[in-house]
Amino acid sequence: MKYRMIQRANPQDRKVVKWYATPVNDGKITKIDLAKEIVNISSLSRGDVSNVIESLIDIMPKYLLMGKSVSLGELGTLRISFGSEGVEEEKDFNVSKISGVKFVFTPGVTLKRQLEEIHFELDRSGESPQ
Repeated sequence: MKYRMIQRANPQDRKVVKWYATPVNDGKITKIDLAKEIVNISSLSRGDVSNVIESLIDIMPKYLLMGKSVSLGELGTLRISFGSEGVEEEKDFNVSKISGVKFVFTPGVTLKRQLEEIHFELDRSGESPQ
């Protein structure tokens, strides 16, 4: 995985600036790209694969909004999470105090193992020649 170095100031002390590594986003793989690649390693057509992916996209929100976690096997599990303001008495709570609704993805065991084997490489493509 490629990374770049960037400078950031400390939010508590703007005078302190340090260098940090940040991942390089090297483009996007589309659903069609994924479908083509799956076609090459399976007996399915690109239409079959695209239909399965579309159906997954259509159906997953239904279960997530019911409060269920959606397990995608070795890929991982997706669920909805949120926070809320605290109240002294339960009767004082209302849904307007809920905030920060987000999706949480927990990678599966195989995906986690692959992260342990990650190799990092400094991306010098944006540097000017010296």
